[in-house]
Parts: sequence; C-alpha cells; structure tokens
Amino acid sequence: MEPDVLHQYCMQKLGTEACFPFDQSTLVFKVFGKMFALVDIDSFDGINLKCDPEKAIDLRERYAAIRPGFHMNHKHWNTIDFHSDVADSLIFELIDHSYQLVYKGLPKKIRDENPLR
Repeated sequence: MEPDVLHQYCMQKLGTEACFPFDQSTLVFKVFGKMFALVDIDSFDGINLKCDPEKAIDLRERYAAIRPGFHMNHKHWNTIDFHSDVADSLIFELIDHSYQLVYKGLPKKIRDENPLR
C-alpha cells in the first residue's frame, strides 16, 4: 500500500475529510465528521479500521497482520499491517466496510441529505 493511493482511495468517498485531530502524524479520515480510518503517516506501517465485531474476530483468526485496534475499542476496530499477509485488495474492501459501518451509524437526516450512490 502506498500513502498516496490510500489517501486518494479514502478521499473519493462521499462526505470524506482528512484531518489531524490527535497529533501531526496521525491522519484521520472521517465521513461527515465520524472516524472510519486512522493511519500514522510517519511510519505508514498499518491502518486502523472499524469492523463488524463478528467479522473482526474472523479476520484476526485468518490473518496474522490483523489484530485488535491499537488504541481503539478492540471489539469494533482492527489494525491491519501493510506489507504483510493482507493483500491491498482486501485492505480496500475493509476500508469500504469501515466507511459503510460509520455511514450507516450517522443520523438519518445526514444520510437522507447525502445518499450513497
């Protein structure tokens, strides 16, 4: 995974913004103000993504590079190591999954005003 590819992929999603709310190295991607992905731009060694709890357990059992979310709620977040046994295509799928989970949790008014295509 390359930083510019990750950035471009996340930013093309409806309602996405990128910011640094915690420090100057933790890039956070938000959908209408709610986090769906975090990555350390200095080390760029992995990404934190929201995940359905049952799916999170399954992924952790299948991949050595997917573990409970670092500094996150371990039930709902995974950390996925880049350059590991997880293909970039799966990382993109997991970004989509995280985005969709967060989007579905947004207030109905926001979703109605900004429907996914």
